[in-house]
Amino acid sequence: MDYADARRRMVDGQLRPSRVTDPRVLEAMRTLPREAFLPPPLQSRAYADEDVPLPGGRALLKPMAIARLLQLLEPRPGDRGLVLCTGTGYGAACLGHAGVRVVAMEADSGLAGLARAAWAATLPAGMVRLEAGSPTAGHPAGAPYDLILIEGEVPEIPAALADQLAEGGRLAAVLGEGRRQGRAVLGRRIGGTVSLVPAFDCAAPALPEFQPAPSFVF
Repeated sequence: MDYADARRRMVDGQLRPSRVTDPRVLEAMRTLPREAFLPPPLQSRAYADEDVPLPGGRALLKPMAIARLLQLLEPRPGDRGLVLCTGTGYGAACLGHAGVRVVAMEADSGLAGLARAAWAATLPAGMVRLEAGSPTAGHPAGAPYDLILIEGEVPEIPAALADQLAEGGRLAAVLGEGRRQGRAVLGRRIGGTVSLVPAFDCAAPALPEFQPAPSFVF
């Protein structure tokens, strides 16, 4: 498979028709080998217009979805970014390629291993730093962040994450009820308050770490 040609076709056939216009997002996705962020048996699906399933009910989000989420963040060189549930690391790599200083979090050790290997193969050392911990708590030690990306569907935005946004900072996530009928939202912190605005329909797998604990019913 000619992966370079597949990347070009992805940008021209999937991203541009979906109103992805941010030059930094387009350049990152045109340059980074998306196949490097998948296990070898799945690499042939890297540029398909679909989510690629990963272990643990996770997925590499389809190109249009991740591109539009990244575009909501308006990444700029020098921004400080936090990526939660980074999976195999593709979204974090795109932000790093755009000049963002990225802290990424992933609780699944297998996915985290794939992410480390992919970053080592595609990015200069130090562009993305992997941290341990609960994604719902974020990474307060590195706050405040100009950008926060949650790579999957969540029922709500935890207050702890909103508190880690810098003034003027942007947060992109998919809100939903676990039925793959979510809605991408953009949050901005202005005057100390984070407000969410619906952006576009987005089907994404629910992230287990963000789901509420089951309660007893009597």
